[in-house]
Amino acid sequence: MGALVKSGAVQSMDNAEEQQQYLTFLLGGEMFSIGILNIKEIIEYGSLTAVPMMPDFIRGVINLRGAVVPVIDLAARFGRNQSSITRRSCIVIIEVEAKGDRHDVGMVVDSVSEVLEILASEIEPPPNFGAKIRADFIAGMGKVNGKFVIILNVDRVLSIEEMAIISNGGIQNIDPERALAT
Repeated sequence: MGALVKSGAVQSMDNAEEQQQYLTFLLGGEMFSIGILNIKEIIEYGSLTAVPMMPDFIRGVINLRGAVVPVIDLAARFGRNQSSITRRSCIVIIEVEAKGDRHDVGMVVDSVSEVLEILASEIEPPPNFGAKIRADFIAGMGKVNGKFVIILNVDRVLSIEEMAIISNGGIQNIDPERALAT
């Protein structure tokens, strides 16, 4: 789906400059990224089973090799309208941790772009204001070719505990201290 972009010279193991790879994707015309170590696979959008009485951002569940995997509409999770599904839409399967256990969660994105290598020195802290999504959802702002790419904090965006609280009673019932501690 995307090409690996090399950063020039091959880096040696003793290089102090930490370099990480990120999958970039589009969502509502904006470029986002997540660390590839969290990604299990990318699949074509389809075969979702709707689950009654779930929040708008939970599109449904899929059967992934016998396992039930919830699928989150990332745009709706950010408080926007649900994503419009196109032929380029896909589901990125992410492994998240909740209470010591690992769980697979799918997230719907408009399209997957490429895998980029971003040096740690090219990542700025998240902005304190002005972002169109919650500040705790942003891990950093990566500089790529003179532009910023929003690096998402996957454990926050796909927090199993927070989504369960929202499903059971609405966001108004979330204790902010507890939500930030997850």
